[in-house]
Amino acid sequence: MRSGIFRLALPWLMALACAVATAAPLQMHEVAPGVYVHQGAHQDFDDADYDGDIANIGFVVGKQAVAVIDTGGSFDIGSALAQAVVKTTALPIRYVINTHVHPDHILGNAAFADGNVRFVGHAQLAQAMYESQDAYLRAAPARADGGKNTIVLPTIKISKPQRLDLGGRTLLLQSWGSAHSTTDLTVLDEQTETLWTGDLLFTERTPSVDGEVKGWLQTIDIIKQKPVARLVPGHGPSPKDQAAAWDAQQRYLQTLQSDIAQGIDQGQDMSQVMQHAAVQEKDKWRLFDVINPRNVNLLFPKMEWQ
Repeated sequence: MRSGIFRLALPWLMALACAVATAAPLQMHEVAPGVYVHQGAHQDFDDADYDGDIANIGFVVGKQAVAVIDTGGSFDIGSALAQAVVKTTALPIRYVINTHVHPDHILGNAAFADGNVRFVGHAQLAQAMYESQDAYLRAAPARADGGKNTIVLPTIKISKPQRLDLGGRTLLLQSWGSAHSTTDLTVLDEQTETLWTGDLLFTERTPSVDGEVKGWLQTIDIIKQKPVARLVPGHGPSPKDQAAAWDAQQRYLQTLQSDIAQGIDQGQDMSQVMQHAAVQEKDKWRLFDVINPRNVNLLFPKMEWQ
């Protein structure tokens, strides 16, 4: 049976091998049977050595096919992930799933665009990617992509819970309203009860806001009510204590929102609010001094006009 599957997959493997021949496989960890995760580094986009490898990305292997979940922040990172799939299994990649629009999760898509792979995302993702593509490509780590970064849009658009079949293994995809972003999607491997949260959950790294804090907090409350065996966050290690991880993120977001609102009520301008908003959280999160001011910069104008 395996030899038959290999013969069917051989054209795909040959094409993919040619595309990623120069890429060393990413280091993967099998966090559950058939579930492989690469944990990104705690770097910032503006770091001199940033190469696109900051998000948690990986893949799930079924009996017939593979689904890749997020592809990293450059073509080269996507290629290295593709090489890790080849190293792990002879099965073809059937789906590439993007958990949301941000470039550190989607710019590796082009490494998988061989015509046989179907790209999947939130119902609003294609439009959001199209609108953001010029900015994302300008800011992409050109030194790490050899000029190959391109935007690959999803053709399977998830607006309600939907399952994808990998052969004896199903993934349950669910889209969410505006939260971390406007295009958040979670992926549950039902066989192992492993939930890929995308950037709805950060551990260690300061949560980054691009959507709506109120919606994000509501989404967390819903997800917390459905415990799973393990979580794969968008950034940082999988938490041993899931409730504590969700609670820590909620505490940061609530504190940030409250401190900004208080500053606005006191007539402070944005630069003043940046000096104190969520400062009590500083020692609890990595890259706080970089990410927290960006969050204030995004939220202050919105909240000022509410």
